[in-house]
Amino acid sequence: MDIIHFPDDPRPARWTQPVLALGNFDGLHRGHRKILDRVRRVAGERGATSVVMTFDPHPPRIVRPDKAPPLLMTTAQKLEAFADAGLHGAAIVRFTLELSRWDPETFVRSVLVDWLRVAEVWVGANFLFGHDRAGNFSLLRMLGSRLGFKAEKIDPVRYKDFVVSSTRIRRLVAEGRVDEAGALLGHQYYIDGTVVHGDHRGRTIGFPTANLCSENESLPPHGVYATTATIDGVVRPSITNIGVRPTIDRSGRMVTETHIFAFDADLYGTTLRVGFVQRMRDERAFDSLDLLKAQIAADCARARVLFDHLSL
Repeated sequence: MDIIHFPDDPRPARWTQPVLALGNFDGLHRGHRKILDRVRRVAGERGATSVVMTFDPHPPRIVRPDKAPPLLMTTAQKLEAFADAGLHGAAIVRFTLELSRWDPETFVRSVLVDWLRVAEVWVGANFLFGHDRAGNFSLLRMLGSRLGFKAEKIDPVRYKDFVVSSTRIRRLVAEGRVDEAGALLGHQYYIDGTVVHGDHRGRTIGFPTANLCSENESLPPHGVYATTATIDGVVRPSITNIGVRPTIDRSGRMVTETHIFAFDADLYGTTLRVGFVQRMRDERAFDSLDLLKAQIAADCARARVLFDHLSL
C-alpha cells in the first residue's frame, strides 16, 4: 500500500482516477469498514485506485486540545488496518492550525482536487469538514459537481440497538465493557506494545507475565480481563491485569501485564498485541500471596472456559 503525506508528497503517478474514503477512521469499526469496502469495490469495478484519507494529528488535538478524546488506534495501527482492508493507498493530511482555518472549498480544492485529483469521494453520513466544521455532505456533493468529482455517502451503520460510532466505542472501553466495544468494532479492541522488564515477581508465584509498554491511549479501567496475545501472527489465550498490583506493590505505578497460557519464552523487546475479550473482575488487594495465587488460578480457569466457548 502506498502511503503519502500532505503537503509534502506528490500523488503517485500510478494512482488512476482515485476513489477516496474520507474520514478519521479511529478504531476502524463496522461503519468505517463499510465505507472502505464500498470504495474498494467501486474502484475494482472501474480499474481505479482505492485510497483512504485521514488526518494526523486528530483534528480535535489542534482545534480543541482540552476536549480531544483519547484515540482507539495509533497511526501505525490505522495504517496496518487500511492495508489489511485491501486498499491501494493511504493519504495522510498533516492537520495544523492553519489548515483548520481553511473554509470547506479551500480544503476541497487544495487537497481533493489539486493534490489527489479524485474521481469519487465516499464519506460517512455525519462527516463534517472545513473551518468550524462548516462543510457537510450536501456541500461536498455540490463542490464535487462543480469541480469534477462525484460524492457519495454511507448511512449510519447500526449494530443491534446502537448506531456504531467511535465515540460510543471509546465510552465502552473506558467503562470496561470491552466485549460490547468489540461487537461494535467488529473485532477485538486491542493495544500494541513492547514487552519490557518488570520485577519478575509473576514467575516466582507460578504465573509469568509480559509487561507491556504501549503507545495506545484508550485503556480499559483497572481490572482483570480475558484477552488474546498475538505474537508473530500467532494468537494465544491469556489474561491481562491493568492496574497498580496492590497486593505486591505499594508504589501506585500502573502496569499492563499479560499471562499467556501454556507459553514460556523470552519476549523482552518483542512486540505484543493484546486483544480484550471480556472483563472478569475488578483489581483488588489480597491479604497474602497465596490468596492472590489462588485467585489468579481461578481467573485462568474461568478464562479457559470462555475461550473454549469461543473456540479460540
